[in-house]
Amino acid sequence: MALADELLDNQGAAVNTTKIIDYNYPLQFEFKIGTLANDFITRDANGATLLYVRQKLFKFKEAIQIFSSEDKTELKYTIAADRIIDFNASYAFANEDGNVFGHVGRKGMKSLLKAHYEIYDNNKTQEFLIQEENPWAKFWDALLCEVPLLGLLSGYLFNPKYVVKRAGTEELVVRLSKEKSFWGRRFKLDKLANLEDGEDERLMLGLMMMTLLERRRG
Repeated sequence: MALADELLDNQGAAVNTTKIIDYNYPLQFEFKIGTLANDFITRDANGATLLYVRQKLFKFKEAIQIFSSEDKTELKYTIAADRIIDFNASYAFANEDGNVFGHVGRKGMKSLLKAHYEIYDNNKTQEFLIQEENPWAKFWDALLCEVPLLGLLSGYLFNPKYVVKRAGTEELVVRLSKEKSFWGRRFKLDKLANLEDGEDERLMLGLMMMTLLERRRG
């Protein structure tokens, strides 16, 4: 089970809040099928729902909402693009109060073959770099999808992986792997190093945005 921080409300009663840094890894990103929306659920190692990610449809600019559960009653975060869909778009993270605390940017030319994203804090200091480990896996995955019948097997044969490094170092922090499945709808997130309070939120939101964008490409 995820750990919780104990806080006191105004009446002195204990209130539990769970931070991303305390999640029970590995996590799962599981996309819903049979709907128009490109939504997915984040679950912990015990299968408990942690977050529900909803991508708004028919928007000129990307607009993502992250809720605490599938009932979509408690909004935790939003991610918003700074421009109409573009290879060099930047996506800002905001909390439930609308306060921006960082962003992720896709580097256009560098991402043509091999995914390349950079995560920054609110002071525009780069914290993390997201890179694809084997870009050919996604290439063959997308190519096979165009072949009748054989395309149904692509989710079992070619599954890209993405690693996150601390900016300016070779330290691996997490690895996101597309798992074998018929619809290619599951991703596993393994933690490889410790995360600090605050940067864990930006890292998670950056990976969520990256997953939504890269899943379109194969």
